[in-house]
Amino acid sequence: MALHPSVYAKLLGEKIVNHKVNCWLVNTGWTGGPYGVGNRMKIKYTRAMLTAALEGKLENVEYVKDPFFNLMVPQSCPDVPNEVLNPKNTWKDKNAYDEQAKKLANMFVDNFKEYSEGTSEAIKNSGPNKF
Repeated sequence: MALHPSVYAKLLGEKIVNHKVNCWLVNTGWTGGPYGVGNRMKIKYTRAMLTAALEGKLENVEYVKDPFFNLMVPQSCPDVPNEVLNPKNTWKDKNAYDEQAKKLANMFVDNFKEYSEGTSEAIKNSGPNKF
């Protein structure tokens, strides 16, 4: 990158606010457990989530903040089972999910340390929590 990553993060934040857009993170990958236990997210669910986001059908649903990654997670989505929306609900071993989520969140936090100097507190506080 030509500039410090915080410059791009700040610019993205300004664009989101100025243009009043919603941003979505859609799980198109693994669900239900670690590799070898879980499976790929069903494409019909991915398509339904994208369609709902694009058509504004997620604007007035209930959201809950994810305790690991600080993301707001919709609790319902047309044509998607509610349990799929919260990844922990798809794991048989909930404690194993918590441990994997903590590990991943810590990896994000540790990786970001390299870029924290010169980054605003708002940006620093918008990412995953450290465990």
